[in-house]
Amino acid sequence: MTGTELFDHQKLAIEQLDSGKILCARVGVGKSRTALAYFFIKECGGELPINGVGEYKQMTNPKDLYVITTAKKRDDLDWEQEAIPFCLSDKIHVDSWNNIQKYANVRNAFFIFDEQRVVGSGTWVKTFLKIAKNNRWILLTATPGDTWTDYLPVFMANGFYKNRTEFFRRHVVFSPYVKYPKVLRYLDVARLIRLKEMILVEMEYTKPCVEHYKDVLCEYDKDKYEMISKYRWDPYEEKPIKNISGVCYLLRKVCNSDRSRIDAFKKIVSEYPRVIVFYNFDYELDILRRVCKSLSLTYAERNGHKHEDIPEGGDWIYLVQYTAGAEAWNCVETNAMIFYSQSYSYKTMVQAAGRISRLNTTYSDLYYYTFVSDSRIDKAIQKCLKNKKKFNENRYSKKEFAHLFEENDISPY
Repeated sequence: MTGTELFDHQKLAIEQLDSGKILCARVGVGKSRTALAYFFIKECGGELPINGVGEYKQMTNPKDLYVITTAKKRDDLDWEQEAIPFCLSDKIHVDSWNNIQKYANVRNAFFIFDEQRVVGSGTWVKTFLKIAKNNRWILLTATPGDTWTDYLPVFMANGFYKNRTEFFRRHVVFSPYVKYPKVLRYLDVARLIRLKEMILVEMEYTKPCVEHYKDVLCEYDKDKYEMISKYRWDPYEEKPIKNISGVCYLLRKVCNSDRSRIDAFKKIVSEYPRVIVFYNFDYELDILRRVCKSLSLTYAERNGHKHEDIPEGGDWIYLVQYTAGAEAWNCVETNAMIFYSQSYSYKTMVQAAGRISRLNTTYSDLYYYTFVSDSRIDKAIQKCLKNKKKFNENRYSKKEFAHLFEENDISPY
């Protein structure tokens, strides 16, 4: 066995990890390899030659290893590749979160829950709690939680609370007079902080590359924007807009399809030989395709329609839809990324940025360009993202567009 290479931040994390903890690190700093090394050394009692030092010794307490990850990572055999230096090919079972229920009755094994999905109270969380009760486990994530309730499933799995009711009784004050439960404030936050510190292993690492983020200010058609926001009128289809989601969609379309955004895209792709472009909507993809064709640019796509690989060699543009491609792949052949439109989710933006921010990148500088307009909706989304929050379309609409529905007595919800 040739052993494996580990950085100091990975070796420190291995010492700090234990069953029931969350390994938290930004995208691209080696969480998978750290988790496998922890499993081999501390859970199974094996020894590894690390960075050329030491000897290989078989595991004294071998266990079956289950990895619950994204469907993309499962299908691409990412974890099996990572496991090769540890000789774990006969021990590892990799599957997606969609199939987590298949493993509800597994006992006395070790689970790695990758790309943390245990938020809320649905089937995945219930199955996770059942697995956690009968096995040892760790969670891997770049974004562990925005609120204290995001940590609740892991708190319960560690035995800090018997159930959600106990947690809410001790820590949560809900807003009165609202249709749906809304947290007004949290109680005894000092205890919550202590519990979080007990389970969170933060793997700090300063990458040798420097990330440069730049907002590119684009124009938008103010007349169209006002026609939609004031009168609930669709200027593209020449008809009334039925609901609030339609209003937000069309306001974003006015901004995202503006000629100035196309010009900004052309300028940036002329400066870099290879560029990854993230977008939200199909109409944006149509625009990007047309521009690439008009400039005779080689391009490929990753979205709900196509799952093409990045072109090999030469100059290229890679068009990626957030939902289909914000995680579970990487590229070290470029140092430039465009966010043609913003995602509503801070976590998604972080994951997307991490596609080129990897430990093995050869670039010393990475460049990220976010296209934004001065419109109210773009600024509201941008504010949420900068506060590491998720943009809530309904909450924004309730304040911004209530006047559209009061006159006709139509509920936007």
